[in-house]
Amino acid sequence: MEPIEDLPGTLGAWSAGRGPLYLLLAARFRQVIDDGLLPSGTRLPPDRALAAALSVGRGTVVAAYDLLREEGRIVRRQGSGTRVAATAASRQPGADASTTPMFLHLLDPPDGLLLLSCAAPDDPPPEVAEAYGRIGLTARDLGYHPAGHPVLRAALADRYSARGRPTAPEQILVTTGAQQALSLLTQLLVAPGDSVLVEAPTYPGALDVLRQAGAVLRPVATGPDGIDVRAAAAVMDRHRPAMAYVISEYHNPTGAVLPAPQARRLAAAAAESGVRLVDDAVLGGLGFDGSGSGPGLQAPITVDSLSKAVWGGLRVGWLRGPASLVRRLSRLKAIHDLGTDVPAQLAAADLLRGFDTLLRRRCAGLRERHDHLRAELAARLPSWHCPAVPGGQTLWVRLPRGDGGSFAQTAARHGVAVLPGGVLDTTGASAAYLRIPFLLDPPVLTEAVRRLAAAWRAYDRSGAAGRPGPTALGAAVV
Repeated sequence: MEPIEDLPGTLGAWSAGRGPLYLLLAARFRQVIDDGLLPSGTRLPPDRALAAALSVGRGTVVAAYDLLREEGRIVRRQGSGTRVAATAASRQPGADASTTPMFLHLLDPPDGLLLLSCAAPDDPPPEVAEAYGRIGLTARDLGYHPAGHPVLRAALADRYSARGRPTAPEQILVTTGAQQALSLLTQLLVAPGDSVLVEAPTYPGALDVLRQAGAVLRPVATGPDGIDVRAAAAVMDRHRPAMAYVISEYHNPTGAVLPAPQARRLAAAAAESGVRLVDDAVLGGLGFDGSGSGPGLQAPITVDSLSKAVWGGLRVGWLRGPASLVRRLSRLKAIHDLGTDVPAQLAAADLLRGFDTLLRRRCAGLRERHDHLRAELAARLPSWHCPAVPGGQTLWVRLPRGDGGSFAQTAARHGVAVLPGGVLDTTGASAAYLRIPFLLDPPVLTEAVRRLAAAWRAYDRSGAAGRPGPTALGAAVV
């Protein structure tokens, strides 16, 4: 295919952003290729010609082309030049949109598939409807509160203060779920090419956000006692990441709790390195002992929500941080949506008044389902390693052989969707794992394990358990 006539015009104001020029140029190429403005087979200008047309150094173009070639969006051959690849439409994980099964199944729910790929409560407790019935909307209120409704900001600040973390309402930003809090933080703090410390494994939704921002992920292993603090300190000291994202309590997916001494050392290491430490506390109150969350990591920035403790459909989350940061994020949020739904915020404030009682009941139900799922797995799949967890919502299951990605495809054919470990771990070290939540009713969990057992027998007989599995991208299209 002939080269496009006005490539600089098609690229537009590609350099209007933060970060190295080659990353900005690659990001714009990625967008126009994925949008179909540069069809497969289109011939791209030579390095020097494009550099002259864009008034940049040749090294900028070479570095951008190299990155696009590694992603499979372009091909470069001696003698035939540079062209848009025929497979360019097959996007890399997290580049522009999520390829995680957890999200894809929400967008297009498959018929007859038991969803163990998304760890969220499947029905609201009665308190949600009751809270909506009690709220009163204030007269003469425009309803636009980019930082959050004052009633909810005050209620959240009081709750933090009562738990040993003195907080003013000005330190609270209300968001549309914790996912938006992560997105806004990343947009404000992370430029393309910036390093971000993440755990391996970790919450895949966070990985999607960070990849979309063009961050360079710096993974640190996490295990039964949480993140390896010594390794994390070394990464922060060496790379000075723009942000460090951790889940300190009832970790997703491992269920681990970072012990208090290690939490203090991690916070001290981040402060010494000047790294913004972000603690995802969405699961922090879900300990099986029903005592609720303690002070936790006490990171400078905490994100949280009601999606796990109450219901995902109540799209109310928040961020606790320095007031100066909250003001900057509020201005950014105003651009996105002018503020979170006011009735939902008032209902959330009402729920917080009786929240401890609701939380104790929820934790008791989680413990019952955790025990039920482990008993079913032990009976039907005794070769699987399924250690107990002290809280949270998920088991981190290690297969005796094979690969979680390839097994997930077999499981889907047997009517159950599971999340393979490779989707949650940027190092590839979790390929033999599955994340299995214990949120469904016990009879449904029993049926899900029955299907998993049937899938495992088929997988094991086929010999697939002895072969290398697909990449995370291959696993994601189940």
